Amino acid sequence: MFRLFKHYVPHAVVWLALIEFFALLGSAEGAWHLYAQQAGFDAGPLVGRWLPLLTFGLANSLAMMATGMYGNEGLRSMRFATARLLAAISLGVIFLSVLGFLLPTATLWRANSLYAMIFAIAVLFVIRLALTQSGGAEAFRRRILVLGAGPRAARLAALAETPGSGLEMVGFVAMSATEKTVPGAVPREALDNLSDHVVMLRAGEVVLALEERRNALPLNDLLRVKTTGVHVNDIASFIERETGRVDLATTNPSGLIFSDGFSAGQRISKVGKRLFDILASLLVLIVGLPLIIVAGIAVMLDSRGPVFYRQPRVGLFGEPYDIFKIRSMRTDAEASGKAVWASENDPRVTRVGRIIRKLRIDELPQTWCVLKGDMSFVGPRPERPSFVEELEKKLPYYAERHMVKPGLTGWAQINYPYGASVEDARVKLEYDLYYAKNYSPFLDLLILLQTVRVVLWPDGAR
Repeated sequence: MFRLFKHYVPHAVVWLALIEFFALLGSAEGAWHLYAQQAGFDAGPLVGRWLPLLTFGLANSLAMMATGMYGNEGLRSMRFATARLLAAISLGVIFLSVLGFLLPTATLWRANSLYAMIFAIAVLFVIRLALTQSGGAEAFRRRILVLGAGPRAARLAALAETPGSGLEMVGFVAMSATEKTVPGAVPREALDNLSDHVVMLRAGEVVLALEERRNALPLNDLLRVKTTGVHVNDIASFIERETGRVDLATTNPSGLIFSDGFSAGQRISKVGKRLFDILASLLVLIVGLPLIIVAGIAVMLDSRGPVFYRQPRVGLFGEPYDIFKIRSMRTDAEASGKAVWASENDPRVTRVGRIIRKLRIDELPQTWCVLKGDMSFVGPRPERPSFVEELEKKLPYYAERHMVKPGLTGWAQINYPYGASVEDARVKLEYDLYYAKNYSPFLDLLILLQTVRVVLWPDGAR
C-alpha cells in the first residue's frame, strides 16, 4: 500500500492509474499526429503541445476517479468498467470544452479532442480487458500471516474473502491454547522459528490479532520477523488501512491518542480549507440558483407548505446551528414532535422530494451554511441534537466526530448508504473518525471527486 498524505492507496490502483494516465497522454499525442497528417501540417516538437496533452490526461484521469473506475467493482467487472469509462471520458470532454472556452491554448482543438477521445476509449478498454482477463484485482493480492486464531483473526479471514480485497491470508498462528475460532491454525509451539515460518510462506506482512495482549505480546518473535524485512502491524491499524474506517471493536483510546492523526486543525490546512469553502460555496450558489428556483416551484405545486425548512443540527465542537434545505417531506412528517430516522422508500417523502433527494438538489441551500462558516464542503454529516444525544450514549468516541466541521459531503457519505439506525450510525462513525484522523487536502479532493459518482449513481439516497 502507498501512503499518500496519510491515506493508503493499494499499489495496484496506483500503478493502474499511472499506466492509464500515460495511455491518455499517448492517445492525445496520437490524435495530434493524425490530425496533422490529415490537415497537411507538421506536428512539430512535443514541447510545443505539452500543455494540451497534460490537460487531456489529467482531466480524464480525474474523471475516471470520480466515476469509481478505481474501486473494487471497476477492477473486477469489465461491464462495470466499460460503462464507467464511457461516462468518465464524457465528463472529461465536457470539462475540457469549458476549459477550452476560457483558455483556448490549454486544450486540444475540437477535431483533436474527438480523435483523442476515440483513441482513449479503445486503449483504456484494452487495458481493462487485459486486467480483468488476468484476474483483475486478484492478480495483485498481498500475502498476510496472522498471529492469532480467535474471533479477531476470524474477522481478518472474512475481510480477505471480500471480493476485490486484494488480500491472501497465507496462514494463522494460534498464539495460545484458547484461540480455536479459525480452523487449521498452526499452534505457536509447533513452530521452531516464527521468522523462518514467515519467510517460508512468503508473507509480506504479519498482523497481530491476539484476543488478549496483556503480558502476551510475542516481542521476541515480532522483533525477529521485523528484522527479516517483513512489515508488522496490529489489527486496528490494519483494518483501518484496508477498509478506510477506524474500527471501534479493536480501537482503544491510547491508540487514538498516540497516533499521528487528527491534524485537521493545523493553521495552513485550516485556512486553505476555509478559502476553498468560501469560493466554492459562492460558485455553487450562483450556478445552482436556477435549480433551486425550479425545485422550489415544483415543491409548491406538488404539496402544501413552505419551500424551505430550517432545522437545528450539531456543528463544530458540539455547537448547534440551523441548516436550510428544500423541503422534500410532508409538513406532518414529524407530527408527534419526535425526531424520526429516515427509512428506505420513506412514505413521508413527497413525489418531488424523492427526485430532488436522489439528485441531492435539496442540499443546495446548505451552501449558505458553508459560506457562513457553520459547515464545510467536506466533513461528517451533521446530525440532529436529539440523535446526537442518543448516539453519544450508545457509541464510543461519537463526540470526537464533532472536532471537525460538518460537511455537505464526506468520507462516510460516499462509502456508506444513508444511515437509518444506531448500527448504521456506528459504521458511519467509523468512517467519520477515519476522516478526522487522516484529514488532508488530498483526502478532501478524493471525496469531492467521488461525490460525482454518488450524484450520478445515487445509491442509498433517502
